Amino acid sequence: MVTHVPAEAHGDERGALLSFIAEQRGGVRRAVLGLTDEQAGSRPSASELSLAGLVKHVAEVEQMWVSLAKGEPPAIVRDRTNWHECFQLVEGETVASQLAYWEKVAAETEAYIRSVPSLDDTFALPAQPWFPPDGRVSHRWLCLHLIRETARHAGHADIIRESLDGRTAFELVAEEQRVVAEA
Repeated sequence: MVTHVPAEAHGDERGALLSFIAEQRGGVRRAVLGLTDEQAGSRPSASELSLAGLVKHVAEVEQMWVSLAKGEPPAIVRDRTNWHECFQLVEGETVASQLAYWEKVAAETEAYIRSVPSLDDTFALPAQPWFPPDGRVSHRWLCLHLIRETARHAGHADIIRESLDGRTAFELVAEEQRVVAEA
């Protein structure tokens, strides 16, 4: 853990879950701090992952899961023909545009989670071979899943960034704090 997530107000489970999601978003967001789109799009390892692609992917995945919970179609539909595009910037996309999109998604996530009557309420999982037939999950599960998904990719982002220029997550936290203080 690079940053501290403050304890929730007594009994504010939603706030605690949302704070942990936000903390992990910060890890991915900081990984692109100060990079050009070209640098963020580079792939310094044998993997196909880039920082720009990770930003885009986590934003799309978060939006997709919240849409699913709401019973709405996702903003971007991915299938075998375009799955690869969720891990790379395509024409007209920039890291800045993806960060702005993700900020909007994050606000929608927070508003939605705060609006559901109970974190115990469930929603249906899609009919996919990796989900159980007629599967349902709770809104609490959704929050925990978003924490796990984003944290996994924040770890990837740490490795990619350090491979690019040697900067560690701790250095990027300090840089972010410096930029905020100067603003």
